[in-house]
Order: sequence, then C-alpha cells, then structure tokens
Amino acid sequence: EGFSSVKFFLSLCRFQACVYFASVFQAMSCGIHYLASVFMAVTPNFVCGFPGNVSSVLFRNSSASNIEDIWTLWTSTESYIVVQLENGEIWELDQCSRSKREVSLDLAYEYEGNKSVLPCSDGFLYDDTKWKSTVVTQWDLVCDREWLAKLIQPTFMLGVLVGAVIFGDIADRLGRQRVIWFTSAGQFVFGIAVAFTFDYYSFVIVRFLLAMVSSGYLVVAFVYVTEFVGIKARTWASMHVHAFFAMGIMIVALVGFLVRTWWVYQIFLSIATLPFVLCCWMLPETPFWLLSEERYEDAQKVIDTMARWNKVSTPCKVSELCSVQQDDLASGRTGDNDTSSTKKHNILDLFCNWQIARRTITVWLIWFTGSLGYYVFSLSSVSLGGNEYLNLFLIGAVELPCYIIACLAMDKLGRRNTLIPFLILSALICVLIMFIPQDFNILIILANMAGKFSIGIAFGLIYLYTAELYPTIVRSLAVGSGSMMCRVGSVVAPFCVYLRSVWIFMPLLLVGIMALLSGILTIMLPETLGKPLTNTLVEATEMGRNKKSCSEKTPPAHSGAALEKIEMFGQERLGTDK
Repeated sequence: EGFSSVKFFLSLCRFQACVYFASVFQAMSCGIHYLASVFMAVTPNFVCGFPGNVSSVLFRNSSASNIEDIWTLWTSTESYIVVQLENGEIWELDQCSRSKREVSLDLAYEYEGNKSVLPCSDGFLYDDTKWKSTVVTQWDLVCDREWLAKLIQPTFMLGVLVGAVIFGDIADRLGRQRVIWFTSAGQFVFGIAVAFTFDYYSFVIVRFLLAMVSSGYLVVAFVYVTEFVGIKARTWASMHVHAFFAMGIMIVALVGFLVRTWWVYQIFLSIATLPFVLCCWMLPETPFWLLSEERYEDAQKVIDTMARWNKVSTPCKVSELCSVQQDDLASGRTGDNDTSSTKKHNILDLFCNWQIARRTITVWLIWFTGSLGYYVFSLSSVSLGGNEYLNLFLIGAVELPCYIIACLAMDKLGRRNTLIPFLILSALICVLIMFIPQDFNILIILANMAGKFSIGIAFGLIYLYTAELYPTIVRSLAVGSGSMMCRVGSVVAPFCVYLRSVWIFMPLLLVGIMALLSGILTIMLPETLGKPLTNTLVEATEMGRNKKSCSEKTPPAHSGAALEKIEMFGQERLGTDK
C-alpha cells in the first residue's frame, strides 16, 4: 500500500503537486463543515426551569444542594427531579413539563397528592458538564421545538445538493479558478458568520449558504485536480480528495474535544483552513478550460509556467495541441458526413433500452446507498457509547486506508469485483452489529468502523465506475445524475439516524437492506477494467453483452476522443505522466 502511494506522489511533477495539495487541502474544510453539527447541535440532558432559588434537590434516593450535582445521576429521560425552593414550594421537573405540589410539607421523591401541571414558561435547565453551550441550549430547541434541531443537518445537506448543481454549472461557464476563489472565501466568511448569528432562522440560512459553497468547492475541486494531473495518477488523485475530506472529520473530533462552546467551536473550525484562503488566488486556471473557451494565449501562459516549474526546456505549444484536435475532428467528419448536426441528449437517454435502464437504476441505487451509509455511520458514531470524540475521530481515520485499498483492488480485481463484495460486506456488518450486546462498546465501535470502511470503498469507487459504464455522449449526464442521487442520500441520512428513537437498530437495518440490494444488482453490471471508453449508446449496450441497441443511431463523440489526444500529447511534452 505504501509503495503504491509513493508511486502516486512521484507521478506528480512539481507544479502539479503544488496545485494538487493546495486544492485538496481546502477539501478538509468541506469535511469539517459537513460534520460540524454532530457536536454543535447536540442535545444535553435537560429539565424544565423553575421560578425562584433552590434550597434542596432530590433525585430518587439522592439529594443535593444544587441541580448541577444531580446530572451525573441522570440515567433516563423518563425520570424527574424534585426541587424545593427557598419559599417552601416543591416542584417536580420533567423534560417538557413541571408540576407544583399543592401540599409541601415533607420533601420526598414520591408524592400521591394533588399537583398543578404547568408548561415550561421559565425556560429550561441544561446539563453543561460536557457542553457549555450548543445551538440547542442557545435557542431552547427542545420539546415542541425539537423538530427545529432535527432540521439543522438536513437543511445543510439540502444546501449541499443546491450548491453542487449551481457551482458545477458556473464552473463550466466562468472557469474553475473563479469558483475556487469564491467558494474558498465563502467557506471562511460564512463559517465565521454562523458563529455570530442572532437566532435560529439566521443560523439555518447562513449554514445553508455555507453548505452551498462547501459543496461547490468539493465538486469543482474534483474537476480541477483531474484536469491538472496525469492520466495514470488520475484515479489516485481523485480518491485522495476523499481522504482529505476524512481528515476534516478528524479535525471536527479534535476541536470538539478541546472546545465546548458552540460558537467558539465554529470559529476554530472555520479558521482551520485560513492559510488556503490567503493564497488560493495564486492557483491558475486549467489549460483545458481555457482551450475550450478558445483563450489560447492564456492557456499558453499556464503551459509555459508548468514547463518552468517542471524544468521542461521545450514546452508544448497551444497551436500544436489545437492541430491534434483539428485533425481528429476532420477525420471524424470524413468518416461520417451525416453527423454534422449533433443530437442533444437528456436524462431519457439513460433509459433508452432495458440494458441501459437497468444499469442506470443500479448505479443510482449505489450512489444513494453509498451516501446514505457514509453519513449514517458518521453521524451516529457519537451515539455509540464511550468517548464520542474518539468515536468520530476513528470513523474518520478508518477512511484513510480504505481509499488506498480501493485503488489497489479496482486496478487488480476490477471495478465490479471490488464493489460487489464490499457492498455485501457492509450489509453483513450492519446485521452483525444488531447482535452485539450494547455493553460491548469497544466491539460495537470496531464493527461500525468496519462498516464505514466497507461502504467508504464502495462510495469512493462509484465515481470512476459510473464514468466508465456510460458513453462519452452521456457520461457527464450519468455522473451528474448519480451525484444528485448521492445528495438525496445525504439529505435522507439525518432523518434515518433520527429513527434510532423508534428502534436503535433501524438506521442500520435500512442501510443493510439497501447495501445488500445494491450488491446483488451490481452483479448484472459489466466489468470495465481494461476496456476502452465507449463513445455511443450502441457500444455501451454491447459492453453489457446485450446486442439490443437503442432504436436510434447515435453519432460518435469525436470531441471526446480529441480531448483525450490533446491530453496525452500535452502530458508527453510536460512530463506529467510517467
């Protein structure tokens, strides 16, 4: 594993290495903000407030002079606390109601007399032994306002979905560089702004904007780094973006352990990647985008800069690159004169026949399941028992080796042959966790780490596998639609975690069923390892060993082939692919 990682890093020349590591460093902030709510929006133990000063507190057979001493004895939300005020009144404090005893003679835990049940008009008392302040305690998001707390993570994930759509399109129109500038600065600005929001609604709105720019950066960063690194390093480069995202999760655990006030915690998380914000303006635009916009002089400047950094004495010329594309396009036109007008494709082309439709449904299910399982294991890690900070740290750390193994397995065993066993393994692990006794905390945590490891491999692999399963003419559409299913899974995941209140194993049951179904359906997908990329829906259908093709002949995608030739030609001259 270590040797393969070294080969990946050596395959990056000096310029590409600097650009790559600068770009993926900021991906840590995406992992930070995606999982920040696990500690920021935690609900501690609480009871109704009371009017006046306390003289004594009683909880079952234990008594104390102040309510803070009782929290260590609190074991069930169905319990209540009895307090006696300085004026002699005795109150029974539940989580969402309080009762005033009509007869207050002796202070006893059990009372059979008349009581006046009143709402919590004096606010709530919170256990601050673990968290000094959270957004829940800040705005009393409990009882009849509990649903507002449960919307914090789903609304963030909704912003992730919206941001991926918006900034992906903007990056194609205005360039990758400008979007990286804006989203990087936006993550810092909105991240700091979250800490200074004045109410719940402004908090959710600013977090929604933060989710948009975080998602936008992550989407564009994938495109940005893959357009700079060589072909042979592309798989490793894209997979290691996920690894930096996982490092962001580990930072959340560390900062959560050190800082227990939510707005200070948010500020520390936001300034973690400030160095990148200060220097991201130095990142260049990708030559591929500049060439697609016919900005040849700007593209030549970037190529010359790459040549100087990589100590290449004879850098390639844009005119030579363009001649490769023109030759390919000319040969394409002479080969098929009736394809001058290119057919526009839409989402229906992913269902043009049964073979492609079945493939699309399976791929969408894998995207959804991967995202659902990834966030269910991550978000629920703080509820496994033991040290919740260590749990989250380990859940993030287990991703680092999983992407290395994924890269090795997908190149040795194949994409499908790697995906199937790990999807089924994750389903089996979900079932196994249900049979582990709840007092075996270490075993439960290790099993959850194994589940996150398995689903993480499947989640990281599906990006490349989807691109290889579809032809050039609908490849971007297929990856984009799969990514949308991924975002849907991330929106559903928090609600799935909340089902623990119905049955503690309900989230695992749902993830296990989805993973098993996905693994079984993946058996029907074709293997793509070692096979050339297809250009037409006819070729993609034949790759699935089904000779039935779409009813309509689809023109070959000469532009996709030309782009590959330009890429290979340029890399030979710049020394980026060894």
